[in-house]
Amino acid sequence: MKKEKNNKSVNSDKKKLRTRLMDTLKKRWLISRTNTLLLIAIIIAIVILINSVFASLELTPIDCTANNEYTLTEESKERIKDITNKVNIYFVGFEPGDATVSLAKQYNKVNENINVEEIDINERTDIASKYNIESSSQVIIVENAEKSKLLYSDDLYTYDSSYNTIDLTEEKITSAISSVSSDKLANVYFLTGYSDYNLDYSGGMSYLAAYLEDEVLKYNTLDILVTGSIPDDCDTLVITTPTKDFDELTTNEIKKYINNGGNILWLNSSYAEKLDLPNVNSILELYGIDPFDVGYIYETDSDKTALGYASCIVSNLGNTEIDADLNNAILLNPTKINVNDDKIEELGIEEQDIIYTEDTSYFRTNISSESTDVLDDDVQGGFTIGGMFTKTISDETEETEEAGEETNTTGETTEEDNSIKSTLVIFGDNNFISDMQINSQVYPMVFLYNNKDLVLNSIAYLTDQDEGITIRKDYTKVSTFTATDAQKLLILRIIFIVPIAIIILGIIIWQVRRKK
Repeated sequence: MKKEKNNKSVNSDKKKLRTRLMDTLKKRWLISRTNTLLLIAIIIAIVILINSVFASLELTPIDCTANNEYTLTEESKERIKDITNKVNIYFVGFEPGDATVSLAKQYNKVNENINVEEIDINERTDIASKYNIESSSQVIIVENAEKSKLLYSDDLYTYDSSYNTIDLTEEKITSAISSVSSDKLANVYFLTGYSDYNLDYSGGMSYLAAYLEDEVLKYNTLDILVTGSIPDDCDTLVITTPTKDFDELTTNEIKKYINNGGNILWLNSSYAEKLDLPNVNSILELYGIDPFDVGYIYETDSDKTALGYASCIVSNLGNTEIDADLNNAILLNPTKINVNDDKIEELGIEEQDIIYTEDTSYFRTNISSESTDVLDDDVQGGFTIGGMFTKTISDETEETEEAGEETNTTGETTEEDNSIKSTLVIFGDNNFISDMQINSQVYPMVFLYNNKDLVLNSIAYLTDQDEGITIRKDYTKVSTFTATDAQKLLILRIIFIVPIAIIILGIIIWQVRRKK
């Protein structure tokens, strides 16, 4: 009973307060046109002031797009959080409030050593002169005391084959920050002269070339018959599907490179006919891998295929350092890697599967057949499609003594691994990282699932750049609003309650003036 009285008292007080507020509005502000206009002006001023305050705070926007277009990914934050040297990012020719500038200002909130500034090139003649920038230019300058990188507006976007825009802004800026802050850039060389796959448009891997530009590395093409050798600064050699045998010079140089501890990324599509590749096969043999067979893998489990194609296989990932944070990749007409277990054991090779199939898959040698049924000569799986093979070239360890922490005493004796190792990361597919489209309605293979991340992470691993092993922003998704229940409720209130309140207030004003 007492509780009911208290509730009635509270409700009565609220009612009196509302009555007093309405009386104040009627008697002081709505009694004349001048006061009404003054009230409106005050409300507008308050709104402008609030907006100015929030704009000055440069708060991180609430990003409701499916692929977080307007906020930094966790991967970018991870890559730049430990940078200790000062980095300046200058925006030249961008409009105030530009989304790209707003995105870049979030870097400073992750790391105070990164300064973001919009500049007028006519006032900063020092920068205009240093980088030879014209007043009409739109450019992002990323610099520290020693290095710099310029990003022009055209660098921030690319296009798929249907001319849909793909935004690369965050990857480009994050890469530029990492590049100018890095002590050493890795050098990756793509072997040319033996494959139909290369990094230009005609070679079917132009999108990969664009993504490589976003990584903290330098990539080059390499024709060993021209250079005579593999450069000493080669951190990783990339070999794409050989369609003719290596020359003796190339073979010897690759073997020399391996024996010096060089790493290789090998991408090999399935073959439609038997090729005579003894020198190519002699390189694979060094890692305990037998020659590739003619044929490709197809999958009978529809849950592991895409777009109705049995040879378009969706494979789970997450077995190695390379793909630990990745979910899956989609492969097209992959071939199996013939791992020779006896040779692996004889050579002391450490082998890890990156991608493999279960026994629901088959290897088809009769590639002229279009049948979706299992044929008599099909070989049942599972198969290794992607793997990592590490061989020890020389096994040397050195005993070292660790000093006791903050003392002059000698600590425990430990062994330092000075062995020379060579690692081969190999995939039985080249298509999955290519510009190839399964049909006109689907993005190129390189964009699908974690395909690009898989190959870029492989390069990062082989070049000993652990910070480069990550999931990169997916720019192929359509930006959609994915509101939470609370956000939906707020939106409904804005859409319905605010207009209704304005209408009611208008009616009240009209009634007051009418009575007057």
